[in-house]
Amino acid sequence: MLPETDEDVWHLYNVLEVGDTVLASTTRREEKAADKLRAERAEKKRMTLGIRVEKVEFSDEDLRLKLLGVIETGPQDIGQHHTLIVEVGDAITLSKEKWRATQISRLRKAVEESGKPRIVFVSLDQDDATIAVLRQLGLKELATIRSMRSGKQYSEKGKEDSYHDEILSKVAPLLDEGMPLVLLGPGFEKEELAEFLKLKGVGKMHVHHTGQSGMTGVNELIKSGLGAEVLRDSAVGVEMEAVERLMAEIGKDGAATYGTRQVSDAAAAGAVDTLLVLDSKLRGQDLDGVVRSVESNQGKVVVVSERHDAGKELSALGGMGAILRYRL
Repeated sequence: MLPETDEDVWHLYNVLEVGDTVLASTTRREEKAADKLRAERAEKKRMTLGIRVEKVEFSDEDLRLKLLGVIETGPQDIGQHHTLIVEVGDAITLSKEKWRATQISRLRKAVEESGKPRIVFVSLDQDDATIAVLRQLGLKELATIRSMRSGKQYSEKGKEDSYHDEILSKVAPLLDEGMPLVLLGPGFEKEELAEFLKLKGVGKMHVHHTGQSGMTGVNELIKSGLGAEVLRDSAVGVEMEAVERLMAEIGKDGAATYGTRQVSDAAAAGAVDTLLVLDSKLRGQDLDGVVRSVESNQGKVVVVSERHDAGKELSALGGMGAILRYRL
């Protein structure tokens, strides 16, 4: 497997387990008998090693994996511990004693999603602008910009352009070809920014009104479905919409259930229209039986990332819920 984006690294994290074997190119100090007699340490050399994984860590800051394990294959140090670092562009060979159907499905979906654009949000009002990116692994806030407008300065054209120029300087590097840009917030600031960006050559934009700005406004937009035409191809958009439907049904005591046992029983009865399961729950539990049961009865399965608000809501329900065809 070759992770090509930061989302791919996240998918690998959700597929890797303790006990797996991972083969990858890495660096390690070359083994020489004379090294033991010298005070200085040997120079690191690049080599291919295979480790049996004992611990998997995902770093939010630099979006990379750390795999700690015991060396099983390679030119040296068999039986010793080594840490593999997996980042975008690092190919690995992954072997398991048993592949779960949900793991294979996740990898296939990751390949399909890799060609779809991410979404850039600018959520703003007269005072502040928040820039965020929607990725498969969730929403990430990138920057907050202050307008520095106050008193008489507010009416000064220079201050206004300075605010918009700074927003453009942060947004421009994020906008690949075909990537949607969504401007949102209360008031008219978003429309003024849209006019400014058009003059600067920025292409198609989507402008939406929300009651609040900041990350609260972004989540409000996604949950409300106002940005459906932008979000329909986004995995996160699908996940958040599904969780909202689940919560609405639970709120009115409708056709929904949650919890591992309750959902498993509903799946066995053929009553599940849409199964929602948290990715972290799939990591730690073999739920292939439930998934197969739902799919064999023409139900849908939505794997929800724990990294956004909808994932946190599903986590509070035990990490698993179902929208039903009828009340049980």
